[in-house]
Amino acid sequence: QVQLVESGGGLVQAGGSLRLSCAASGSIFTINVMGWYRQAPEKQRELVAYITSSGITNYADSVKGRFTISRDTAKNTMYLQMNSLKPEDTAVYYCYTPRTSMTKYWGQGTQVTVSS
Repeated sequence: QVQLVESGGGLVQAGGSLRLSCAASGSIFTINVMGWYRQAPEKQRELVAYITSSGITNYADSVKGRFTISRDTAKNTMYLQMNSLKPEDTAVYYCYTPRTSMTKYWGQGTQVTVSS
């Protein structure tokens, strides 16, 4: 089992920045990929970014150049630095790591609200 706990969400004005954190515990030796999804009201959950244990990253087109994903393996923590935030980035952000090929471990989510 893996437990994931997010923190760092909040309210920010457009153009501002936030940094989200995701702390992992439990069977962390099984973790390879970690990443972030987000879900806005009445929209499907969408992949924002992920990072592998070797440091390979991937981003959604909508956040490229603005968001940066990173991980500190010594602290078992992953981060999402979000700059130049836009109102359309408003969503609940969830960190995840794959459990099986078809399932994932999820955090509880953290709200990010960007005001215009």
